[in-house]
Amino acid sequence: MTMLSLLAIVVLIATLMTLFYQRISRGIGSTVFVVVWLLSAFLAPWLVHPISLILLAAGVALLNHVDLRQKFITKPVYNALGKVMPAIGDTEREAIEAGTTWFETDLFSGRPDWEKFAHIQFSTLTDEEQAFLDNEVQELCDMLDEWKIFHELKDLPEEVWDFLKHKGFFSLIIPKEYGGKAFSPYAQSRIMSKIATRSLTAAVTAMVPNSLGPGELLAEYGTQEQKDRWLPGLAKGDEIPCFGLTGPEAGSDAGAIPDTGVICKGEIDGKEVLGMRLNFAKRWITLAPVATVVGLAFKLYDPEKLLGDKEELGITCALIPADTPGVEIGRRHYPGSPFMNGPINGKDVFVPLDVIIGGPEMAGRGWRMLIECLGAGRGVSLPALATASGEIGYRMTGAFGRIRRQFNTAVGQFEGVQEASAEVAAIGYTLEAYRHLVTRSLEDGAPSVVTAMAKYHATEMMRELINHGMDIAGGRGIQLGPRNFLALPYQSTPIAITVEGANILTRSLMIFGQGAMRCHPYLYDELQAIQAEDKKQGLQDFDALFFSHAGHTLGNISSGIIQALAGPYLSDAPGNADAFSAPWYRLVNRYSAVLSSTADMALALLGGDLKRRELLSARLGDVHSQLLIACSILKYHATLPRDEANDAHASYALRRSFSKAHDALEAFYRNFGFFGVGYLLKGLFFPFGRPCKAQAPSDDQIRTLGDMIMAPSSVRDALAEPAYISQDPEDSIGRVEATFNKLLEVEPAYLAFLKADGKGQLEGKTMLEKLQDAASKGIIDADQVEAVNEYDAMRYDCLLTDAFDMELKDVNVHAERPMM
Repeated sequence: MTMLSLLAIVVLIATLMTLFYQRISRGIGSTVFVVVWLLSAFLAPWLVHPISLILLAAGVALLNHVDLRQKFITKPVYNALGKVMPAIGDTEREAIEAGTTWFETDLFSGRPDWEKFAHIQFSTLTDEEQAFLDNEVQELCDMLDEWKIFHELKDLPEEVWDFLKHKGFFSLIIPKEYGGKAFSPYAQSRIMSKIATRSLTAAVTAMVPNSLGPGELLAEYGTQEQKDRWLPGLAKGDEIPCFGLTGPEAGSDAGAIPDTGVICKGEIDGKEVLGMRLNFAKRWITLAPVATVVGLAFKLYDPEKLLGDKEELGITCALIPADTPGVEIGRRHYPGSPFMNGPINGKDVFVPLDVIIGGPEMAGRGWRMLIECLGAGRGVSLPALATASGEIGYRMTGAFGRIRRQFNTAVGQFEGVQEASAEVAAIGYTLEAYRHLVTRSLEDGAPSVVTAMAKYHATEMMRELINHGMDIAGGRGIQLGPRNFLALPYQSTPIAITVEGANILTRSLMIFGQGAMRCHPYLYDELQAIQAEDKKQGLQDFDALFFSHAGHTLGNISSGIIQALAGPYLSDAPGNADAFSAPWYRLVNRYSAVLSSTADMALALLGGDLKRRELLSARLGDVHSQLLIACSILKYHATLPRDEANDAHASYALRRSFSKAHDALEAFYRNFGFFGVGYLLKGLFFPFGRPCKAQAPSDDQIRTLGDMIMAPSSVRDALAEPAYISQDPEDSIGRVEATFNKLLEVEPAYLAFLKADGKGQLEGKTMLEKLQDAASKGIIDADQVEAVNEYDAMRYDCLLTDAFDMELKDVNVHAERPMM
C-alpha cells in the first residue's frame, strides 16, 4: 500500500471521527462521507473501483433505508438481545424509575451542557431560615454538652428534648399549613450540620424526623385525612415518629423484608372491619424507644382476594400508633452513640386498611415511596453530618498543628504531618462545595443517583478526614474526656457509613447500576423496547434508539480520542468560566466522554453481567461521582473571594478528584479483560498517559495547604461560618480556639523567646523569669511579657488530656505547668 493510500485512509477515518464528534445527522453525514470518499480517490484510485463503490453504496443504503436497516441489522440484534436480556421485574423497575435526574445525566452523556450548569445557582437562606439558625439553633447548641450526653446521661437532657419538640426542630419538612416550617433542603442541611458541630446525638435526633419517615411520606403520599390527623402533632412535637424498615433478615437489601401483612377481617372497638394482620421484627430503628407513631414497611398479601384478584400486593408502608395492641417497643440498642435507637416487634397486630400511607389504593406501592423519599437522608442529613466534620476538623486540626510543638517546631510544619493536614483542608473544602450542589439539586426534584453519590462519597470523605485528624492529634485525640475534640466524632463515624444503605452496597450496586439506567440517554428505553409486548412497535422503537445509541457511542469515542490528541482546546467551558476554571471544565468534558464511551463498551460486551461484576461497575460509578464532585468544587470556588487560599484549596481538591477518577479508570481497564479491550480503550483515550491535571497533588501543593490550614484565610472563615464554634475556654473546642487566637497575637514574640531560650541565652527558673530576662535583653518588648506568659499557660492547658478517678467518673486533671 502506497503512502497516498495510507493518507486517504487517514482522511476517511478523520472524516468519520469529525462527523461523529460533531453529532451530524445520518443523512447529511452519509452525504459528506461519500463526497470525501470520492475526493480521496485522487489519492487512492482503488476507492472508485466497482467493488469499493458497491460496498460504499451498500453501507450507505443500510444506514439510511429503514426497511433494509431493520431487516439486516436491527431485527437480528433485537431478537438476539430479547433472548439474553433478563426481564426487569416490577420492584427493579420501580427502583430505576424512582426519583428524578439532574446534571449527573449530562456528565454521563459525554457532552455536558455548560450553559445549563452556568444557570444553576447555589441556594441561599431565607430570612426565616437564617433567623432560625441564628436563634433557635444557636440556643440549642449552647445547651448541649456532648461528653455529658455520651458518658453520663446516655440521652439528651429533658430540657433539650422539650426544646427540640416545641421549637420546631422536628417540623422542618412539614408544610406550613400543618404547622411545619417547610424549610429548603439547603436550610435543613445547614441546621443539621451546625447542630452536628456541637453534638452528633442531638443532630441525629433532629435529623431522623426530617428524613425518611412518617412526616415526609405523609406530606408526599398521605390522604387528606391522614395529613390532618398526624402532621400537626408531628410539627408541634406532640408526636415522635420513627420508621421501621431494617430487620434481622433485611438490611441494605430492603426489598427482601420478611415482615408481612395479610388482609383479613378483624374487630376494632367491637366492630368487624376490613384490615391487615401484621407480623414484623425490626431493629436499629432510630427514635423507636421514644416514638409515639411508627411507620412500617412490610409485604402485603391478600390470600382471600378481598381487595381484588392479586394475592401478592408487594411492599406497603403504613403508619400505626406505637401503643397499638401487639406492638412491642421501648427497648434500646446502643449504636456507639446515645441517640435513641431500638427494635420494634409486632405479633398479630390488627389494624384497619386506612393506616396504609395514601390509603388502600397505595397498597403495594411502598417500595417506590421509600426509594423516592430516601433522598432526604442520603442527600441532606448524612452529607450534613459529614460537612460538619469538615468544618470542625479543618479548624481544630489546623489550630492544633500550630499550637502543638515537637523538636522545637510546630507539628503542622513537618511535611509528614502536612501530607495529612492538606488532605483535611481539601476534604473540608470539598464537603462544603458538595453540600451546596447536592442540596441545590434537591430543590429541583429528587435525583436518586445524585443522592446515592452524596451519601457514599460524603461519608467516606468524613471517614478520611477524621482519620487524618486523629493521626495529627495523636494521643490527644485518643484519650477520652470532655477535653477531647475528636474522639466522639471518630467513634460515631461508622453510623454515617452504615445507615441509609451501607456504603459498600451503595458504591458497588447503586451508583452505576442505577446511574446507567437513569442517566444513559438510550439504554433504559432500549430495554423497554426489547421487552415490549407489541414486538412490531418494539422493533420500530428499538431501531431508532439503537442507531441513535450507536451514533452517541461513536461520537463520544471520537471526542475522547480527539481531546486526547489535540488537548482540551476544542471543547467548551461555561460562558462564565474564568482563567482558573476553564481548563478544569474542559477536563470534565474529556473525562465525561471517556466515561460514556467506556460505559457503553462495558455494557455492550458484558451486558447484564456487568451488574454482577461489581468491582468494575463500582469504578465507573467512582468516575461519574468524581466528575460531579469536581463540578461542585468549581461552582463553590466561584462563590468565594478570588484569593490565593481559595485557588490553592480548589486546585488541590480538583486534582484530588480527577486523580481518583483516573485511578478508577486505570483499575477498570486493567481488570476488564475481554481480549485486551481494556488496554485498547486506555491506549485510545490516554495515549500519552495520565493528564497533568489528573496527577495527584504535588509536594508543593501539600506544603502550601499544610501551611494554610494553620493560618487565618478566607477559606478558614468560610468553613467556620456555618459551624458552631464555642467561645468558652473551658469547652473542648473553645479551648483550642482561644489558644490559637492568642498564639496569633503573640507568635512573633513567642518564637523569638523560644529561639533565644534554645540557644541558652536566657536566665531564670520559671517561664515568667525567663520572659522578663528576654525583655531586659531586648529580645521581646516588656509589654509582651504578660501576654506571652499567658499564652504559654493556655498552650500547656490545651495539650492536657483528662484524668479521672478509678471509676472513670469524676474528671480531675490537676496538671501544673512544669518549671522550665
